Amino acid sequence: MISLTGYMVVSAGLFCIGLYMIVSKHNAIQILIGIELMLNAAILNLVAFGRYDRFNNGGQMFALYAIVLAAATTAVALAIILNVYRQYKTIDPGKIDELKD
Repeated sequence: MISLTGYMVVSAGLFCIGLYMIVSKHNAIQILIGIELMLNAAILNLVAFGRYDRFNNGGQMFALYAIVLAAATTAVALAIILNVYRQYKTIDPGKIDELKD
């Protein structure tokens, strides 16, 4: 059986990888993937703590809600990225410095 510490180590690793992707990448898709990794780390924490609390299923229920929200926000973010690419012909956030009407 995996201990709670094992789950926390994996979650911390996922969070650090996601944070590194957000800070170092210059591509909007890769930044979005980094955000998703950080969300998955938080969801893993919720499920792990919910597993070790035998009388309360709040962690699993909140994790399910967070997964649904993450899927919805990813769909909206991809739509925004596609519209930005159509307008500016790039997905590098550093090169988009002006707003057009």
